Amino acid sequence: MSMKAANKNVEPEPTKAELEAEFRADDKELCNAATKIQASFRGHQARKQTQADKDKEQQDKEDIEKIDLTDPELNKAATKIQASFRGHKVRKDVN
Repeated sequence: MSMKAANKNVEPEPTKAELEAEFRADDKELCNAATKIQASFRGHQARKQTQADKDKEQQDKEDIEKIDLTDPELNKAATKIQASFRGHKVRKDVN
């Protein structure tokens, strides 16, 4: 089925006035259903975000474990960072 044929069968979206006429704000059952849907979706989002955070944390641990601590370039870089920080600290204390 082509996309053009599929688009012809789609009903237009209802207007705001049509939705308001169909769904009343004082309908408790409808409000409870909407609240349940919202809570379920927010739970889904939270679980998805938690899993993404765990995956990132695991990837970070794996990346740290791959660092070669015997690399002389790494030692030079660490020394440069330490020297820069010590210089910053001395300049801060003088002022």
